[in-house]
Amino acid sequence: MAERISHDVTPPRIGKTAREELDQLLETLHEHGVLRFTNDLVAANPQVAKVLVDGLCKPGTLNAIQNVSVLAMMLSDMPPERFYKVTFAIKAALDAVGQHSPTQEGGSAPGVSGVYKMLNDDALWQAILPLVDGLKAFAERLDKDVDMPVSDYTGKATEGP
Repeated sequence: MAERISHDVTPPRIGKTAREELDQLLETLHEHGVLRFTNDLVAANPQVAKVLVDGLCKPGTLNAIQNVSVLAMMLSDMPPERFYKVTFAIKAALDAVGQHSPTQEGGSAPGVSGVYKMLNDDALWQAILPLVDGLKAFAERLDKDVDMPVSDYTGKATEGP
């Protein structure tokens, strides 16, 4: 039978060891005051918690948190393609409004014949109809009373405040 010969090769050292990297990280955290800040934060835990709880119990803070959560619910319900389309449509509209000058030509009243031409302008009606539909949906939604936004959004009943 042939004997197995074992040959151990020590790999060359490429960089710092894990311990050296950890020591360097610890020293860097200390030099930049992160360790002192973390240590002080942990030591002041009861006082920090009291300040946070007191701040969160104010009506204005609760309203802000609820409003942000409503925005998050709305954004989570909107597909990214539609959000992109709507936001850049708003940007284009704001850019057009910002470039408007009251001294531009065509800024005067259209008169009776101009109004008649506008009534027959298909491109104008194609641009106006989505705005009218949007205004209708906006008005319908404003007329809907909501006590608990989360209940309205999920369809599940929740206990009131």
